[in-house]
Amino acid sequence: MSRRSEPRGSSSGNAQGDEPSGGRAASKSGEGRGLLSLVATPIGNLGDITLRALETLRAADAIACEDTRVTAKLLARHGIERPLIAYHEHNARQVEPQLIRRLEEGAQIALVSDAGTPLLSDPGEGLVRAAIASGIGVTALPGPSAALAALSLSGLSAERFLFAGFPPPRSGERRRFLAELAAVPATLILYEAPHRLAESLADMAAVFGQRPAAIARELTKLHEEVRRGSLASLAAEIGGAAAPRGEIVVVVAPPQQPAAGEEAGGPDLDAVLRDALRRLSLRDAVAEASAITGLPRRRVYARALQLQEEKG
Repeated sequence: MSRRSEPRGSSSGNAQGDEPSGGRAASKSGEGRGLLSLVATPIGNLGDITLRALETLRAADAIACEDTRVTAKLLARHGIERPLIAYHEHNARQVEPQLIRRLEEGAQIALVSDAGTPLLSDPGEGLVRAAIASGIGVTALPGPSAALAALSLSGLSAERFLFAGFPPPRSGERRRFLAELAAVPATLILYEAPHRLAESLADMAAVFGQRPAAIARELTKLHEEVRRGSLASLAAEIGGAAAPRGEIVVVVAPPQQPAAGEEAGGPDLDAVLRDALRRLSLRDAVAEASAITGLPRRRVYARALQLQEEKG
């Protein structure tokens, strides 16, 4: 997501002698128009950056970045000095028109996040849409991604997966969010803040049931760690210890396919109800369980009464 000013005519292309898509000669999509380059940056180890990314950062007229301090550290590591423009969720509406104007005038702009691939739970979507709408060229330079690194380390199926970003911070909203994902026939990849991890895992166990999962943290760093187990066991393990440090990625196995003649499974109503009844009144538990499972309240209420009777 950032570029540096390299000699403007430089052409360190590929082995076949093609112009690199991040270079000045390949940057224009039309008369007098510049290029917006989405540059993936390291997620921990500063050595994890491609040669093409460095070339693009050197050639940029400006680098739009989340935190100028973080990007400045990366650039200093590689001897790059380029103008930095703060671009984050709090100022995006003000900065995007300025960047589009510069791109329309022919500037080469690189977009980077603090770590990883731009737009994945990071700013940039509005800028990319505006650039496309304005007829400005947009290119992506692949590279580090915490989501994909965690998936490859998880031991779970990578044949089909869904990146779901960060769950909502509050339990009720989070459970409704998870319920929407419960029947998705794919491995799920989510980000989570360390201080919310235990509660989030407990909600996942309640909504998804006993699925295998993996927790990856500090990826590519010295203390990289991946924990594997069922959602319930991981929730208990994390809940019984101090909150972990570092960036967290949670990978959850897809739902089991139902046997012949069985209905496709969503969230386990009994498991959701039992958990809700431990924390809430009957009325609130039924409301939450109905929202999570998508089942009619009357049916959920009847089952809640049965569970209470069974409990004695």
